[in-house]
Amino acid sequence: MATPTRDLMGSFGKGLRVIEAFGAESPRMTIAEASARTGLDRATARRCLLTLAEAGYAEHDGKFFTLTPRVLRLGIGCLAAMPLPQIVQPSLDRLAEAIGQSTSVSILDGPEIVYIARAARRKVMSISLMPGSRLPAASTSMGRVLLAALPEAEARVILTARPIPARTPLTLTDPEAVMARIARARAEGYALIDQEVETGLRSIAVPLVNARGTVVAAVNIGAPAAQASVSDLAASYLDGLRGVQAEIRRMLSA
Repeated sequence: MATPTRDLMGSFGKGLRVIEAFGAESPRMTIAEASARTGLDRATARRCLLTLAEAGYAEHDGKFFTLTPRVLRLGIGCLAAMPLPQIVQPSLDRLAEAIGQSTSVSILDGPEIVYIARAARRKVMSISLMPGSRLPAASTSMGRVLLAALPEAEARVILTARPIPARTPLTLTDPEAVMARIARARAEGYALIDQEVETGLRSIAVPLVNARGTVVAAVNIGAPAAQASVSDLAASYLDGLRGVQAEIRRMLSA
């Protein structure tokens, strides 16, 4: 049942939209950029940004606004309350140690994946990934296996809600082409990505399921393209991922 409008704080919701507009690709923004990214008028975006700065959640150098570490308080409580990161981290650490590559676990949040755990062995991407980091679901191996777990119609709605960003020359931006890859991931039980989210990075992912067979997250391995061809990914890493998949399912069953 929808909450009556009189019980909602519109200004609070607008402030949250401004916070969500910051990210790895937009770590700092002007008022005009915040207005464009959120769809809010300039005056509203300005008030939201100045309020964040006054409360200590943002810094302002006179032109650009940048979020401060204080904003992490808004998400740390949620992550701490979720048992899954604590459950998967030891498995990620062992897998990363065994294969010498970075491993991650993420969940789906609309058109994006959100990292909830990571074991980094080397820096492959130009941005630093950590719990709370977000990437487009359409262009990531974890995103595609998570979308594959949804009814096809629901996955299509998510993919077509907004244009798929072309992060590299190899990024698939046609929703139908991505839907075909999602269907393949659904049939095969894993997804492969060849430099679609960042040039030089390939990855493979499988879903993580609970005792009822419900997909609750995804786990992946990212490898430099110079070290692993697309055809080598499954042969080199799928067994390790499936081992983590089985291990997590047993723990979630317990």
